[in-house]
Parts: sequence; C-alpha cells; structure tokens
Amino acid sequence: QLQLVESGGGVVQPGGSLRLSCVAGGFNLEDYAIGWFRQAPGKEREEVSCIKFGDDSKYYTESVKDRFTISRGNAKNTIYLQMNILEPEDTAVYYCAAEASPVTGQLCHIALQDYWGQGTQVTVSS
Repeated sequence: QLQLVESGGGVVQPGGSLRLSCVAGGFNLEDYAIGWFRQAPGKEREEVSCIKFGDDSKYYTESVKDRFTISRGNAKNTIYLQMNILEPEDTAVYYCAAEASPVTGQLCHIALQDYWGQGTQVTVSS
C-alpha cells in the first residue's frame, strides 16, 4: 500500500527552525519525485520544494530558496525538509506528495502529484 506520512510540524517563533519528515511506504522511490507543498488559511495550495530520486535534481520555490533544504534520509524511504529562518508567512499545513515518472526540470507541479499525505501544521508566531 502506497502511503505518505508527514511529521515534525509545530509552533516556532520567527527566525526559528523546524525539520519536517515524510516517510514514503510502499514506493520504489527511484521512480518518483517527492515534494513538499503547503496551504495557508484562505489560500491555494502551493509548491515548496521537490526532489527527483533518479538524478537527485531539486526544485525550490523562490520564497524559500536559501532558507529551506530538501534531502533524502539515511533510511531511503524518508525525505526531510529543513526549514530555517522561518517567517510568519511560512505558516501553513505542509503536505508531502509523490509524482510518478517525473521529468527533470518540470518538478513540483501540483496537478501532477499522484499521492498525498495528510499534512502537518507549521505555525510561525511570536
């Protein structure tokens, strides 16, 4: 059974850090791209960062470049999103998603994701 389970969300002050984890069960990850997306209250879901396992190519949306890092864990079915210098604008539910047969250079399109996790809440507030 294909399943994505996120964890690591919480409440943090502006300027703080959090690390989100996504455990991908049942996937042959070499055939997928795994990504992080977020949805803030009253806003549409947006892409944050994605990684294609076949060639380790990565994508970051402009607003998180130099602050967030996506990576693969030593446990090969775990994907992390290290979030530093968090801002109130980063407050959202963060979702892990998987895209089958991804194309390098065309990562992180919401409509192309095939599987979604349940999400984890990140709140940045003083």
